[in-house]
Amino acid sequence: MSQALHPMLNIAIKAARAAGSIINRASLDLDLLTVSSKAPNDFVTEVDQAAERAIIEVLLTAYPGHGILAEESGSEHGAKDSDYLWIIDPLDGTTNFIHGFPVYAVSIALAFRGQVQQAVVYDPSRNDLFFASKGRGAYRNDKRLRVSKRIRMSEALIGTGFPFRKGDNFRRYVQMFEAVMQNCAGLRRPGAAALDLCYVAAGYYDGFFETGLSPWDIAAGSLMITEAGGLIGNFTGEADFLYQREVVAGNPKIYGQLVQTLAPYTRVIKAEAAPAGNTRAGAAQGDSAAASTELSPESALSAALGVIDAPAAEAAPEKKKAVRIRKADMPLKGDAPF
Repeated sequence: MSQALHPMLNIAIKAARAAGSIINRASLDLDLLTVSSKAPNDFVTEVDQAAERAIIEVLLTAYPGHGILAEESGSEHGAKDSDYLWIIDPLDGTTNFIHGFPVYAVSIALAFRGQVQQAVVYDPSRNDLFFASKGRGAYRNDKRLRVSKRIRMSEALIGTGFPFRKGDNFRRYVQMFEAVMQNCAGLRRPGAAALDLCYVAAGYYDGFFETGLSPWDIAAGSLMITEAGGLIGNFTGEADFLYQREVVAGNPKIYGQLVQTLAPYTRVIKAEAAPAGNTRAGAAQGDSAAASTELSPESALSAALGVIDAPAAEAAPEKKKAVRIRKADMPLKGDAPF
């Protein structure tokens, strides 16, 4: 690409490649890995932790006044009151990694006052670098990304992720799976949500949905999608998705059809149930229809993981347009000074 990258994006790329080197070295001898369990079926390795340390070191060396929200260390590092928040998953797809299944990635996003402005997702096993800057497009290596142009669900390939944690609502997921599967050309579940979202941006998938995801799983991928001309939101088509443990994405036509299918299964966390100030929905801006969410570094981890799901909706709400996602009563703060 001919345009120069934003300095903060360059730092994110440097951090992602540093983590990727650690992951690639470890992949050569998986038998030596130390694996522990955070919860049933939810694993962490010394590689996750070493990769996260490497990312944080690169980021805070360049920007010591920025905040950090990382999967393994939460908001332990970085400034607690910065408008800038780096959202990090050092190894998305850990279960794949420890089995030698080569679908995993490093995910790094930078949010300014709640809006994701820079994003990197690095696939070290393929040396594929996905990156995006707000308003400047999304790329895979040197190729500009655009979402697919398919308009019929019957021809669409949809990505998803299966529930796997104790307490997940498996019955609800099976119902969603059946509802989508009967209408699309096929469903895929590789096991790394950060890459799944990049695949929507690249047009490999026409859409994607999953429940139970955390901010670090989806922050970077969400910018890839909107910068590639796609839409992302919660199951009812609103921009309030980053902390809601449910996400749907796709090209505009398929997104709208997925929202119509998935709306009855929403488990969106009610605003009154969340601690004040933890989450606020963003709104679409300009023609990109980009969704954004307000973040609070000092309380983000509890907001992401500590709020109980609200009851599922009994019926689908009135169909929403897929071209814009707005929350008129929640105006965005000022744009980032980029």
